[in-house]
Amino acid sequence: MNLDGLFDSIKIQSLKGNRNVEVNNLHFDSRKVQKGDLFVACRGTISDGHKYIEAVEKQGANVIVCEELPQVSNAETTYILVEDSLATLSQLAHNYYGKPTENIQLVGVTGTNGKTTIATLLYKLFKNLGYKVGLLSTVCNYVDDKVIPSTHTTPDPLQLNALLAQMVEEGCEYCFMEVSSHAIDQKRIGALDFKGGIFTNITHDHLDYHKTFDNYLKVKKTFFDQLGKKSFAITNADDKNGKLMLQNTKAHKFLYSTRSFADFRCRILEKHFTGMLLEIDDVEIWTNFIGDFNAHNLLSVYGAARLLNQSKEEVLTAISELKSVDGRFESIISPEGVMAIVDYAHTPDALKNVLESIDVLRTRNEQVITVVGAGGDRDKTKRPLMAKISAELSDKVILTSDNPRSEEPDKIISDMKEGVDASNQRKVLAITDRKEAIRTACMLAQKNDIILVAGKGHEDYQEIKGIKHHFDDKEVIREIFKL
Repeated sequence: MNLDGLFDSIKIQSLKGNRNVEVNNLHFDSRKVQKGDLFVACRGTISDGHKYIEAVEKQGANVIVCEELPQVSNAETTYILVEDSLATLSQLAHNYYGKPTENIQLVGVTGTNGKTTIATLLYKLFKNLGYKVGLLSTVCNYVDDKVIPSTHTTPDPLQLNALLAQMVEEGCEYCFMEVSSHAIDQKRIGALDFKGGIFTNITHDHLDYHKTFDNYLKVKKTFFDQLGKKSFAITNADDKNGKLMLQNTKAHKFLYSTRSFADFRCRILEKHFTGMLLEIDDVEIWTNFIGDFNAHNLLSVYGAARLLNQSKEEVLTAISELKSVDGRFESIISPEGVMAIVDYAHTPDALKNVLESIDVLRTRNEQVITVVGAGGDRDKTKRPLMAKISAELSDKVILTSDNPRSEEPDKIISDMKEGVDASNQRKVLAITDRKEAIRTACMLAQKNDIILVAGKGHEDYQEIKGIKHHFDDKEVIREIFKL
């Protein structure tokens, strides 16, 4: 692709070298650069791409995009100075892949909890309505029916635009996408044209990266601030920061709520372990989901589908047929009548939502046993909160490993224990080995008891000292239950 075409809509501070250059590929990872490629030097959280300019020149890069020109230049290289390399990378990727979001209706879902569920349910709903659809999510990416494994909640700009271009090529009319706070802050989505944005909620998470809750909140709000006039923004009015997200957006504003007046409303009429009876837009429908948080998720799905011009009757019918997302409140029942629930809840608020949903449905003639850990190399401040919530809303708690990464599992468990009140200490066990923790919970459980295994959900690995070992909570439970 010619350099001029690549830099459409990008402000250049200065250019040194030949402007009439053909570019083979774009890269921000210096290890991937080959002859004829363009390299964007980005300042990241771990390393600074400017350090690798000399190396990529030797590898044959013919264009260098940077925020700071190197002291020694190569006569055969074109240097382009920009104010913000990360923002430029996003726009370059969008241009390189033919501006895919001009040809597909892209809807982003952001918030602390519920992103995966909402994006996946929208994907399934629109598939059921007969459309070709794309999905970008934590669990998996889909180009219509084609599965593409996911490595991040939101891919880097090059992967992201390549996937969107693939969706356009395959004839997808819609794409539903999880938008992480990291992706917003690192400007991975900066050049994308969103048809709409959905806000779920915001609670304690990712403070290892954002440092303060206020920073985290501002980053989430940035997504809505950047939506265009032709877009829609739909937010959870039941979250105390929901309306804040809409303060400065140019998009058309909509609210959804299960408690108060809103553009899209829902009432929970009945709750059971097999599902809920909901009233959405004055129509009663049975759903295969459990918990107030899932009522919010389904309502946001309904609202977004209606704003995408789908008929009320078809959307409600499709919602009634949807099944839960992999690893989200997924139940497994033993031959002896013990119910195990696997859920991805890995924040204090998500854990509280799941346990409160179980608490509403239980008869008090059974015990709730929670197996929970916390991830290593992540926000440490949520560890004691998660243990505290587990102990307050369970009859027994087993603290164990999640993905310890580079940390010692016992140290993570020790951090969690600090949140348990003295009155609840007797409820709590610590078993570092996650499989043994789940096995112990199953041994302690009797008929009709409920075991919650929280934190990993859909994940089929455990990351320890930089190595991902195969580990699937559901597989372990089925093995113990002899299913």
